Amino acid sequence: MSLKVVYLASNIESTDDFHLARLLILLKALSGRNNSAVDGIMKLAKLDFLLRYPSCLVRALRSLGKELQANEIDEIEQNTIEAKMIRFRFGPWDKRYRKWIALLVSKGLADTYLSGNTVKLKLTEKGLEVADSLCELEEFQDISKRSKLIKSAVGSYTGTKLKKFVYEVFPEIVQMKWGRSIDI
Repeated sequence: MSLKVVYLASNIESTDDFHLARLLILLKALSGRNNSAVDGIMKLAKLDFLLRYPSCLVRALRSLGKELQANEIDEIEQNTIEAKMIRFRFGPWDKRYRKWIALLVSKGLADTYLSGNTVKLKLTEKGLEVADSLCELEEFQDISKRSKLIKSAVGSYTGTKLKKFVYEVFPEIVQMKWGRSIDI
């Protein structure tokens, strides 16, 4: 691997635009036909964990008996981690979620509101249009496909059920130190 490839990968990881695009595609898949809101930032983070770690999504799908869906993810894709996350008290996390959500809101792509203590996230019409455009691009086809698989497999789970599911399917996360990169 050349140093140029390493440098390019590092730049992508530190660029907010890639993360915003991924979150738009995930939020679109999760919102369904009626553009319903996602219940909570922690739930979004856990679902994004499965999106960012394709090998973990395959493992999760197989644990649910969804072998056909797991086989839809190419082996090359399974051997990548698109963007690392850290071990956090309630599961996989990235300290940049609040920033990314604020950027989506400031660009008019998403809205947030409180329902009790839960932050709800919902795409705006503009956000849906941008997400649709991204899903059509070849570069985002894999992310779009995985987002739909996530929605159908665990999208209806509550945040708490999702946390328990992640810890059950990936018990090694529990042993990792808080604040350290998740390396699975």
